[in-house]
Amino acid sequence: MEDPYNSRRMQFSPGPASPLLPPVPTIDTERLTLRGPRREDFEESAAMWADPRVTHYVFGRALSREEAWARLLRHVGHWAVQGFGCWVVRERATGRFVGEVGLIGFQRELGERSAWFGEVPEAAWVLSPESHGRGYASEAVQASLQWAREVLGVPRVVCIIDGENAPSLAVARKCGFEARGEVTYRGEVVQAFERMLG
Repeated sequence: MEDPYNSRRMQFSPGPASPLLPPVPTIDTERLTLRGPRREDFEESAAMWADPRVTHYVFGRALSREEAWARLLRHVGHWAVQGFGCWVVRERATGRFVGEVGLIGFQRELGERSAWFGEVPEAAWVLSPESHGRGYASEAVQASLQWAREVLGVPRVVCIIDGENAPSLAVARKCGFEARGEVTYRGEVVQAFERMLG
């Protein structure tokens, strides 16, 4: 019997990104390039999210490849739906993968503080262990905040951080975030921060 679907022609082959997606802006800083997430970033991104040093304060466990893939797709979706999102960060000089930094809108359920977050972009940053301690996070976050002010025109950006995550707290302070008390997220108490963009 003839195969009506001609399955030999229907085998999956990954193609380029959809031309229907809006372009993600590229930002160059002194040492880094922030650009849109791509399929070819997946292996490096998955390796980062599988490292317990990276995920300890975020999830408390390493992520599977399936979970890392879902995160990469969510990054792409942010740009397509909201007009902002996370960039993949690479060293300008070498092209080496540094991490993922940008602005998110996860519709977090934060109890009484949910309205305070509202539709305000939330700053997010995560770097591979090889990139820790070089000031890359602060450099990339500051670039994303400047873009939020100049392009999005938003008056403020927020973020939440585990109170024991000293390196991330230091990045927040260096980038001008001010503490706004505690919030409960998924049963855990975390610190809320706000950066007024003016």
